[in-house]
Amino acid sequence: MKKDLPENIVEDISIAIVLENATPSDKVWNVYLINEKKLPLINVIVSSKGYGEKDGVEVKTTVLRHFLGDIEANTSRKIEAIDPQVFGLTNEYWLSYYIDKTIYDKKYIFLPESIVDENLIKVPLVNKAGIIIGGSK
Repeated sequence: MKKDLPENIVEDISIAIVLENATPSDKVWNVYLINEKKLPLINVIVSSKGYGEKDGVEVKTTVLRHFLGDIEANTSRKIEAIDPQVFGLTNEYWLSYYIDKTIYDKKYIFLPESIVDENLIKVPLVNKAGIIIGGSK
C-alpha cells in the first residue's frame, strides 16, 4: 500500500525558467534543472507539459520526455527551450532520478502568468535571471 512506501523527500533541486537572451524584439527562454546537492543524480528523467485555457479554449501541449542521464553535484543542465506563448498556461515538469538505489520524484508547477519580468531573480549555478521553483524543503 502507499502508506507502506518510504517518503522520499526531494530537497536542493530546482527547476528554473531562465531568460537566456533578450533583444528589443525577442526573448529567448530555456528550462534548467538545478542540482544543489552534494551528490550526483543518476538516470534523470524530466517530463514536461502545458495545460490550461487560452482565449476561452482548453489547451494541452504535447508531453515531452527528456532523459538527462547523470547530473553531477552542484551543477545545472538545460532541459528544453520554452516558447513564451505557453507562459499563459500551467507548465508542469515531473522530475525522476536515483540516488544510490533509491528513486525520487517531484512535480514542479509554474502557474499561468507566473513567468513575468517582475518575478525574475538570479538563478543559482546558471547565473542568469529566471523564475525558480524548488530548492531546499
